[in-house]
Amino acid sequence: MAGFMIGQLKEIRNPDAFGVYQGVAIPTVVQYGGKLVMNSKKVEAANGGWSPAAVVVIEFESDEQARKWYHSPEYQAVVGQRFDSADSAVIIIDGD
Repeated sequence: MAGFMIGQLKEIRNPDAFGVYQGVAIPTVVQYGGKLVMNSKKVEAANGGWSPAAVVVIEFESDEQARKWYHSPEYQAVVGQRFDSADSAVIIIDGD
């Protein structure tokens, strides 16, 4: 069953640095079989406290593969760039 990485982006503090992060992070997603499902800035919070400025959804063949990507040496080498340039968070879910 598919697994998904869902990322919320609350604020980009350094757009240039975030663009560099995206350029080096995307190949790691592809390397681990991930496919971009959606990337949207059109986010409406219907209720609750979740109010990201943008949401990204990436599909992997399984939640195990999504975790493998996230914890991979390739992604861990660049994830600090996301932490430094943006207020963001990621969850991994089982698509079952």
